[in-house]
Amino acid sequence: MTAIEQTEAARPRGTRLPRRARRNQLLGAAQEVFVAQGYHSAAMDDIAERAGVSKPVLYQHFPGKLDLYLALLDQHCEALIGSVRQALASTTDNKQRVRATMDAYFAYVEDDGGAFRLVFESDLTNEPAVRERVDKVTNECAEAITDVIAEDTGLSRAESMLLASGLGGLAQVVARAWLHSDRSVPREQAVQLLTSLAWRGIAGFPLHGTEHH
Repeated sequence: MTAIEQTEAARPRGTRLPRRARRNQLLGAAQEVFVAQGYHSAAMDDIAERAGVSKPVLYQHFPGKLDLYLALLDQHCEALIGSVRQALASTTDNKQRVRATMDAYFAYVEDDGGAFRLVFESDLTNEPAVRERVDKVTNECAEAITDVIAEDTGLSRAESMLLASGLGGLAQVVARAWLHSDRSVPREQAVQLLTSLAWRGIAGFPLHGTEHH
């Protein structure tokens, strides 16, 4: 059950929940409010109301609005990093790895909760703690891709990191553009188009120790 689903299940005011369940419920409510209103327009009153709790209950778990926002960022940044790592580990066929990685980004932005907006379209990137987390998800996804490129091509770590940053940036930007176009191209087709583009580039670097791609 996702945090937002827990919010729906536990919304009636006055219900006593275990601490972890209450925290997840509050995170789900906060996500709904932050995604809909942005950080600056959201108020703790709105989040408490959405969760069906009093403000003192909300403050028992999160001292302030920024703490709540950062907790959500931590959760959703780790989710994308985990998805990219899982995609890379899902096969040893490099073309399929590229496809799985592209699809991981599309799945992330397509999630109904809209959490990607907190990570990639935040109105709070001038806050150092937020910028640190956004940079972390970008860098750790690139590092995961770098590991595969460096091992398979024999390119230096620095060279591999540049290619990996390009692939990750391509996936993230195109996935968001696809979503904002109202998914005018079916997801599977969009992923395949992006995979073809990315593969034509990365396949130009021969596998280490062989002349074949």
